[in-house]
Amino acid sequence: MTPSIVNHLRRLRADQRGTVSVVMGVLLIPLVGALGIGFEVSNWYMITRGMQNAADAAAIAAAINGGSNFDVEAKAVAAQYGFVHGTNNISIRALEKQPCPAGGNTCYSVTISGYTPLLLSQVVGFTGDTTLNGTLEKKLSSAAVANAIQPQDICMLALASSGAAQGIRTNGSPTGNMNGCNSMSNTAAQCNGHDLGLGISFAVGSNSGCGAKQVSNPLLKDPYSYLATANPGGIPPLSSSGCAGSYPQETTHGNAVNPPTTLVPGVLTLNPNPLTHVPVTSLSLSGGNNFMCGDQVLTANVVITTSAPSVLIIENGQLDLNGHTLSSSGSGLTLVFSGDNPAPGPHAPSYTHAPTDNTNGNTGVLDITAPAIANPPTPSWSGVAIYQDPSLTSGLDVSAAGNSPTWNISGLVYMPHASVTLKGAIDKGTAGKSCLVLVADNFTISGTAGILKTDIGQCGQAGLTMPNAAVPGRSALVL
Repeated sequence: MTPSIVNHLRRLRADQRGTVSVVMGVLLIPLVGALGIGFEVSNWYMITRGMQNAADAAAIAAAINGGSNFDVEAKAVAAQYGFVHGTNNISIRALEKQPCPAGGNTCYSVTISGYTPLLLSQVVGFTGDTTLNGTLEKKLSSAAVANAIQPQDICMLALASSGAAQGIRTNGSPTGNMNGCNSMSNTAAQCNGHDLGLGISFAVGSNSGCGAKQVSNPLLKDPYSYLATANPGGIPPLSSSGCAGSYPQETTHGNAVNPPTTLVPGVLTLNPNPLTHVPVTSLSLSGGNNFMCGDQVLTANVVITTSAPSVLIIENGQLDLNGHTLSSSGSGLTLVFSGDNPAPGPHAPSYTHAPTDNTNGNTGVLDITAPAIANPPTPSWSGVAIYQDPSLTSGLDVSAAGNSPTWNISGLVYMPHASVTLKGAIDKGTAGKSCLVLVADNFTISGTAGILKTDIGQCGQAGLTMPNAAVPGRSALVL
């Protein structure tokens, strides 16, 4: 008996049959738990994804609705995705006047929350977030934020205060390329044969052929006229010149001029009432308002260096590049044209208040970079490159912007009562960002006219707040 028992024990010790079953028995619990967690998490993700889709659609619907029953519409849209408020422990919360990620409180938010019962995840001891009707449940939720009206930045604004029938129009069929910027006309916009490469063409009146999309929009008020009288950054008003009524005018124009003998005294000097003609090749400005009286004609290339954001005001005069280059470097320059409107009477003086004289095919380069002021005060010249005083109503037009002479400008070009014919390509200032905004009474685009690709982010870096128009009824998710 004893040897037999010993033999059986020896065979049992050497027998490996059933070993895997023992190991599997030990591992079964954590294996089932892992599978359960994987299944549960996948299920939670699918439910949450459905909630997110419903929240996105509901937020957009609430933003488009924009009325007192925006929450009703949000819940109705969510119900189409299978999430019904008050059913199966589903809760939908829709709110208006919520903070927007980019600032302001014009956004609408929708939050959808609910519970799903736990299944295999309980094997590893997970108890969920609450107990409903004796069942352990996991809380799930998704949220979305939408802006009711999406503002679209404008880089070409025709104020049309003169009553111009078409604030933006083409002359023939130009090949102009606005590089996808948006335009706005306070009257009509008419483009024949070419959409000018505009993104959205906004217009108060008829809107045909301009841009990839045409949108009707209410009249847009002048966003920059206040700078003429608001003393930006504490700078004195534009009329505080000290010119004492003396505004020398050049007698002939264009490259045919033979400087300096045929030019009047006082060319590019900071003396408000100059007596002698002294050619200047550089100016150093240290901020504030700096006045020049009458026409200013270059007799050589001129660099204006600014150690602080500076304003150069030409009062009752124009800038004649005379085939040369005027450029800015340093902290940024705002070039302002100010002065008087013609007085009544046949012998009253009249002045030209324009950034370039292109008479007789005058050439040259205007290379200006506006000041980019960090945390600028309100108001401020930050981002403003060229500014015509809005009180002026004559002697303002520019007939060959971007061509004869060339414009390289970063910032705002503001000519609210001028008729501007855009013929050439305008590029960014050598020292500036890719930001150009044009504001005039009306624009005529011809030839190969175009402006640089205005980068909204770079306009912010250039210190400029761009005008914008809204697309009514168009909403977009922002979070």
